[in-house]
Amino acid sequence: MSESNRLLNFAISSELIANGEGRNVLSAIEDGLRNCDEFLISVAFITPEGLLTLKPILKELEDRGVHGRILTTDYLGFNSPQVLEDLGNLKNIDLKVYCTTQGSGHGFHTKGYIFRKDEFYQIIIGSSNLTINALKSNREWNTRSEVHGSDTYAREINEEFELYWNSKFSIPYEEFIPWYKPRWVRPERSSQRSVAEQFKKVDLPTLEPNMMQQQFIANFNELRANHAKRGLLISATGTGKTYAAAFAMREMNPKRILFLVHREQIAKQAMASFSRVFNDPSITFGLVSGNVKKYDATHVFSTMQMMGRHDVMNQYDPKAFDCIIIDEVHRAGSESYQRIIDYFKPQFLLGMTASPERTDGYDLYELFDHNIIYEIRLQQALEEDLLCPFHYFGISDLWVDTDEPISDMEVTFSNLSTKERVDKIIEKIRYFGHSGSRVKGLVFCSNRVEAKTLSDAFNERGIYRTVSLTGEDSQEIREKTIARLTGTGDYQGRLDEQLDYIFTVDIFNEGVDIPEINQVIMLRQTESPIIFIQQLGRGLRKFEDKEYVVILDFIGNYTNNFMIPLALSGDRSYNKDTLRRYVQAGNRIIPGNSTVHFDKIAKQRIYESIDTAKLDSAELIKSAYFDLKYKLGYVPKIKDFREYASLDIVKIFDKYGSYHNFLIKIKDKDYGVSFSNTQVQMLQFISQKLATGMRVRDLLALKYLLSTDGRIIQSVSDELSSEYNVKLTDLGIVNLVNILTNQFSVSKNKKSLKIVFL
Repeated sequence: MSESNRLLNFAISSELIANGEGRNVLSAIEDGLRNCDEFLISVAFITPEGLLTLKPILKELEDRGVHGRILTTDYLGFNSPQVLEDLGNLKNIDLKVYCTTQGSGHGFHTKGYIFRKDEFYQIIIGSSNLTINALKSNREWNTRSEVHGSDTYAREINEEFELYWNSKFSIPYEEFIPWYKPRWVRPERSSQRSVAEQFKKVDLPTLEPNMMQQQFIANFNELRANHAKRGLLISATGTGKTYAAAFAMREMNPKRILFLVHREQIAKQAMASFSRVFNDPSITFGLVSGNVKKYDATHVFSTMQMMGRHDVMNQYDPKAFDCIIIDEVHRAGSESYQRIIDYFKPQFLLGMTASPERTDGYDLYELFDHNIIYEIRLQQALEEDLLCPFHYFGISDLWVDTDEPISDMEVTFSNLSTKERVDKIIEKIRYFGHSGSRVKGLVFCSNRVEAKTLSDAFNERGIYRTVSLTGEDSQEIREKTIARLTGTGDYQGRLDEQLDYIFTVDIFNEGVDIPEINQVIMLRQTESPIIFIQQLGRGLRKFEDKEYVVILDFIGNYTNNFMIPLALSGDRSYNKDTLRRYVQAGNRIIPGNSTVHFDKIAKQRIYESIDTAKLDSAELIKSAYFDLKYKLGYVPKIKDFREYASLDIVKIFDKYGSYHNFLIKIKDKDYGVSFSNTQVQMLQFISQKLATGMRVRDLLALKYLLSTDGRIIQSVSDELSSEYNVKLTDLGIVNLVNILTNQFSVSKNKKSLKIVFL
C-alpha cells in the first residue's frame, strides 16, 4: 500500500455514542472539547439548557485560548434570540446562523461536533442537537471517530463544514441578531407544571396522584389492611409527599385529621394542598398556630410548638383524630414532639421526611414500627422525572484563578471585600443565568450579618432587588417577602416591588414550598450532606416557566468538601475512590437531565478534602451501622450493607478485623453470638483476605471448603471455566493455595493467624 493510500485510511477508532447507564452524549462532547486545540460545531437546534451544560468547559477553553466556530440556523424558529446572544457573547467563539428564511429553499438539520488536536480529529456525527434531552436522555445514535487529518473522512467533514460556513446564507451573528430578534416568535412547547398548577385547568376538577404517589397509596392501604398503626414515608424534597399524604387521606376518608409541622407557613401551604385534593365543601380546614386557633375544624393543621402546649392539646380528646400526619418527622426525637405523640391515640400515625438519618442516636424507624411505606431518594426521583432538572456548578471562591497550588494561595472568597465578593457573584450569576422570564433566587449565607451585608451591597448596585431574611423575622414578613420574590398575591404584576433574590441562613432548609425558585446560590461551606440536599431541594419543584434550576456553589478551602460529592451522588459507602470517580465523571452518573460541573480549582479542593477525610473513623462507622440497624429493625447481615447502599463493609473488616469483632467492640446488646479464639481468628482471616472479593477464585474456594469433602481445586477450576470463562492456571492454583494457607502474609500476621485450610 502506498504512503498516500495509507494516510487516506488512517482511522484509529470508531464507536457508538448514545445515552444510557454510565454514558451519554454530553460526556463525549465534553471529552472532545477538553482535549482539543480547535473545535467546529454545526447543529440545527440549541436550547439554553443545552448550552448551559457546556458553559463551564467553554470558559475553560476561553482561558486557555482555544478557539471554536459554531454554525446553527433559524430553521423552524427553534433557536431563541437569547440563546444566540449567549453564544455570541462568548469571546472565543465565532458564531454564524444559516438562514433558511431568506431564500435558501431548504431546511438545515446538521448535528456534528469536530475536535482537532494537533493533526488528529475526533468527530461526532449523528442525531444529537445541542439540547439537554439530546445530550442526556433521548434515544440518540451518534458515531465518534478518531482519524488523522489527512484521512478522507476528516477532509470531507471539514470541507462540508466550510461549505456551509462560507455559504451566502450563513450570516455572522452580529449581522443576523438585529434582524432576527424583533421577528422571532416563541414556538409552542410544553412547560413543566406543578401539581398545584394542574388544578387550575378547568377540565381537571380533581387532582390525581403521580406514579410515586400511587405506589405510596397502594402500600399505605396494604399496611392498614394488615392492621398496622404507624408508617413512614421517606420522600426526596420536591417529590410531592404532602400531596401523597392528601391523596392517601382522600382514599382513607377519615373523619378528622391532624397535620403537624414546625412552621406556620408550612402549615398554611399543607392546608392549601389538602384543600385542593379533597375539593369537598363539607370538609373544613383550620389552622392552629400563634395567630389563628380554629380548634373545631374537621382537618387541623398546626405547628408543633402550639399543639405541644398543654392548654392546646387539652382542647382535644386523645382519640379525636383518626389519622395524625407529622411532616419533617426527623425532628420527632425532641421532647415537644414526643409529648404530642404520647398524648394522642389515632388509628394511624403517618410520618414524612426526606432525611430520616439522625445525628443524635434517636431511632426514628422504631417510632414507626420499622414500617417504611415508601421510600424515594433524590437519585430515583431524578430518574423518574419527578423533579425539575438541576445544573450544579461547583465554583472556586478564589478571586483570581491561577496555576499556583491551592495551599500557596491565601486570598479566598471570605477574605475579600464586600464589593469584590459581589462582583464575583454577579459575574457568575450572569454567566450561568436561570430558566424562565426572570430570576427568582435563594442565596444561602454563613450567618445573618453576611446575609444582610451582601443583600445591601446587591441593592446598592441597582442591578438586582434583594432582601435578607432570617429566623428573627416574623411570619408575616416571611410570607410578604416570598410573595415579592414569586410575584404572587398582592405583588402580582407589581414589577417595581418584586424581588430577584432572598439572602438567608437556614430558614428555607426544609418544608417551605417555593416552586418558582429557579436559582440557588450557596455561599457557605457544606456542613452535612443532609443540609446540602435540603438547600439544593429548594429549587427542585417543577413549575411553569421553569425548565431547570441553576445551582451555584462557591466552594472554599474547607476540610469537609468531600461532603459535596457524597450528597450529590447519594452514595453512602464512604469509599474514597467512589467519591473521586463522581467528581471526575458526575455527568455520566447523575440520572435524568441534571448535570454536575466542578471548575478546576474546586475539583482540586474536593480531591484534597477526600484525601484527608477520615472516612474510616470509628464514629462514622458506628453511625452508619446504627442508621442501617434502625432502618431494618435488627442487626444487619453483611449483605444488607450492600443491598441498602450503606457503608462499604470492607471498612469494618479493615478497622476491626471482622464484623463480629466490630459488634463485640461496640457492645451491641442485640448481638449475642460468641466464638472460640480459633473461630474468631478464622473469621478475621476470611474477612480480611477473602471477603473483600478481589478474586473470584478465592471466594469459590471458600464456598467449596464449606460444602464439599474434597476436590476443592477441581471444583473451583470447573466453575471458573463454566461460569466465568476463566482458566485456572498452575500458577493460579499455587497462588490460591498460598492465600488459603496464609503464605502471602507478613510474619506478624502469620504468627497471629496460624490457620491452615488445605
